[in-house]
Amino acid sequence: MLGSTHGTFTTDPRRAHVVACGELPPNAVHGRAVTADDLDVSGRPLYSGVPDLDRFFRPASVAVVGASDAEGRPNTGITRQLIAWAERVGARLHPVHPTRPSVFGLTCFPSVADLPEQVDLAVLLVGDPLPVIEQLAEEKVRFAVAFASGFAETGEEGAAAQERLAAAVQRSGLRLLGPNTNLNAFEEFREDLEGPAIALITQSGHQGRPVFTMQELGVRLSHWAPTGNEADLETADFISYFAERPEVGAIACYVEGLKDGRAFLLAADRAARRGVPVVAVKVGRTETGARMAASHTGKLTGADTVVDAAMRQFGVIRVDGLDELQDTAACLARARKPKADGVVVYSISGGTGAHFSDLAAEAGLSLPTLSAAKQAELHQWIPEYLNVANPVDNGGHPVGDWRGRKIIDAILDDPEVGVLICPITGPFPPMSDKLAQDLVDAAEQTDKLVCVVWGSPVGTEDAYRTTLLGSSRVATFRTFANCITAVRAHLDHHRFTAHYRSPFDEAPRTPSPSFRKAQALMRPGQQLSEHAAKQLLRAYGIRVPREQLVTSAAAAVRAAGLVGYPVVMKASGAQLAHKTELGLVKIGLTSASQVRDAYRELTDIARYEGVDLDGILVCQMVERGVEMVVGVTHDPLFGPTVTVGLGGVLVEVLRDAAVRVPPFGEDQAKAMLSELRGRALLDGVRGAAPADIDALVEVVLRVQRMALELGDDIAELDINPLMVLPRGQGAVALDALAVCR
Repeated sequence: MLGSTHGTFTTDPRRAHVVACGELPPNAVHGRAVTADDLDVSGRPLYSGVPDLDRFFRPASVAVVGASDAEGRPNTGITRQLIAWAERVGARLHPVHPTRPSVFGLTCFPSVADLPEQVDLAVLLVGDPLPVIEQLAEEKVRFAVAFASGFAETGEEGAAAQERLAAAVQRSGLRLLGPNTNLNAFEEFREDLEGPAIALITQSGHQGRPVFTMQELGVRLSHWAPTGNEADLETADFISYFAERPEVGAIACYVEGLKDGRAFLLAADRAARRGVPVVAVKVGRTETGARMAASHTGKLTGADTVVDAAMRQFGVIRVDGLDELQDTAACLARARKPKADGVVVYSISGGTGAHFSDLAAEAGLSLPTLSAAKQAELHQWIPEYLNVANPVDNGGHPVGDWRGRKIIDAILDDPEVGVLICPITGPFPPMSDKLAQDLVDAAEQTDKLVCVVWGSPVGTEDAYRTTLLGSSRVATFRTFANCITAVRAHLDHHRFTAHYRSPFDEAPRTPSPSFRKAQALMRPGQQLSEHAAKQLLRAYGIRVPREQLVTSAAAAVRAAGLVGYPVVMKASGAQLAHKTELGLVKIGLTSASQVRDAYRELTDIARYEGVDLDGILVCQMVERGVEMVVGVTHDPLFGPTVTVGLGGVLVEVLRDAAVRVPPFGEDQAKAMLSELRGRALLDGVRGAAPADIDALVEVVLRVQRMALELGDDIAELDINPLMVLPRGQGAVALDALAVCR
């Protein structure tokens, strides 16, 4: 089931209401209980819950169950760290241990029931947290953290133990972080740093360490949520919470597996609505990575193509390395909304500028040629023989005096420029020191993004350590690649959020008339014949060829006359998927005699192959167009997904397809087509007329409606080929396969 951790939803569109647990937690939808208006046509939630985690990160009182001060015990070091953390956040800490009167000078209580006050957070330093959960529930503890391992990450037995723990937590009403988590939430964060902060979410604590240590480079962090195995609280909960925090400028995530695809998308939608960037490393691009992620966290990683598409659909910025994660998140947290998309590369070396510009242009960044007037202005301070069109080469000497700042200010003053990037490949004091200072001073006076790539492998230079890293306005990088990745993400994010419309706001809430027609055609557990599958498409307004299903040669001849020559004849029967390979398709028939012969041949082959037929289809022949495929499949994380790509034999040869997770709108349907490598075929090549792209988009949206309404009734739908005719003539589903659940 997809939905909230605490709610179970029917996916039957005829009964779009909450069942089983009855309702989401009270804060699930803006602080109120969920209603039918909060569910889409398939009964899934349209809005993400925002757990109130204030008392988790800033509790008034904390209980440490299993506290110890005995030397050499693992719990002792943890207890000591928790005491220091409680002092920093102003929380009262109460050790709990059945045999100790005190721990580190603090009064120790034998059980949670003996505590002198109700606590906000219980930290469980016990091997089996399950027995403690019920005690915490009785004492109305709001949050708990379980460090214990040996759960889903260890295999089937551990997974069963985690299911029991999750069920106990759900009954209790408290929220649990873990199991198999660590102390990262209780780290010491620097309080002296200013500006928007990064909030960090990791399923592996060690993988978040590079981002956390960015504080030593002057980058502010506000929270760290190490989610572990996510028996209850998950990545989506923290994204939703951090997206609401005013101090958070960007959310950085290290994700090994998603617990609930729908919850993740709802959380990403919340962040997109508020313009808060989410940057994520997601493990599982390869089979090896997916296996390792499962062994670590015991979760489904999901088909990576679907995960990648879903993240892109909701504006999550996916990066590959931890270095990219830290640099991109830091840039997005600090940078203001761009005034323009133009990027200018400014350097003291023509070679450096050309090299960086090549890489930036190849990555899709816009490097506009500066106007003649702007170039003339720059040549006041830069020799005439140097190029200042973009990249801007100053030759070196102007950097060392008053001209350096004039050049930077003039570039930033150009209305087409939104980003200034200055690659400094190595230190060359005193000029590099002055250049760094001029860039920092200029960044303080502008609302445009100023980036510096400090290429020295040493990194101990004062211009780098003090001047550049001491600035909260300059985005400083160590590599060209990371700078380009971050700048592209910055521009893409603001472009995306500027036009973002939540698909959940427009998702259908009630079944369409088509749904009732389609449901009558469904055959649970069976594959439909082509004829029945096309009736399903017709119910949703998707055009199919003129055709008739016949059971005799004479009827076939009559049907051909009605359909109009030339015709195609195909065997039609349930469980018949690969007709062409069996010789059960005849095309280009132009006479009654050919139709009679084709009928006999098709029925003979079917008998020989042992294929049960419901008849022979006599179909209109449609020749002119671009063959596409549109389909629906089920992803274990996200549920129904919609695919569009090049069709016919090209499906298996090129595997050129784009995926989206419903609901989505027309803009995303068009974006799917733009992602195809073969998109040029739709635009018309070698004199071919442009295809009817509007009709193709309409088919994609109608198939999406089918996915939403029939999501739990249909396991697979494949329209291949969908013949997209020349512009203005529509699209026709020439063949279809449908498998019912």
